[in-house]
Amino acid sequence: MPDQASDAAPVLVEPSASNLPTVPRKQRVERFEISIPKHQSPSAMPEIQRTATFRHSSEAALQVPFPIAPIHERARAGFLDLALLLFTYGGMVALFRALGGQIGFNKIDVIVTVATLALFYTQYFALFTVFGGSTPGMMVRGLRAVSLDGSVPTFRQMAWRSLGYVLSAGTFFLGFLWALWDEDHLCWQDRISRTYLTLIDNLTGGNPPPTADRR
Repeated sequence: MPDQASDAAPVLVEPSASNLPTVPRKQRVERFEISIPKHQSPSAMPEIQRTATFRHSSEAALQVPFPIAPIHERARAGFLDLALLLFTYGGMVALFRALGGQIGFNKIDVIVTVATLALFYTQYFALFTVFGGSTPGMMVRGLRAVSLDGSVPTFRQMAWRSLGYVLSAGTFFLGFLWALWDEDHLCWQDRISRTYLTLIDNLTGGNPPPTADRR
């Protein structure tokens, strides 16, 4: 009987994972770079917009052929006109009282006094501005009104300018004070009528202003 041990097929035994030799694995380090765009914070945006607006307004200054009269010269002319206006109005009131009129401090008399003063102010600037071209204060200080293009203002422009004087004074003189904030140092009457005041010396030093169409 043949030997059974020699005839038996060999049995293959698989090695377990614990018996396999451990080979150290090289560690791989992977790096990821993320680019995050920088955004302006909401609080900084208004500041940037205000700066851009300021630069735009300063660059958009009005270009005129003759220099605009300084504020202090226009203020002196205005004070002279105001002094002459009050002096004339006071003379009219004195004449009214001399003729037997009575002005008290009751409500009606105060309203009538203020209304007549406003009417006298309107007539003063309307007559001298529209028909004379300049007020007595402007004449004394050597000022003259010209159009933005350097020409002589038309009748319509001077009419709008006289209306601008009324609006500037009727808003507690805010229209006159507006020159302190205006980029071109112009008042409301200047903007409304598209005219401005310049020194007469500036006109005589160069060519006289051209005459515009008086329509």
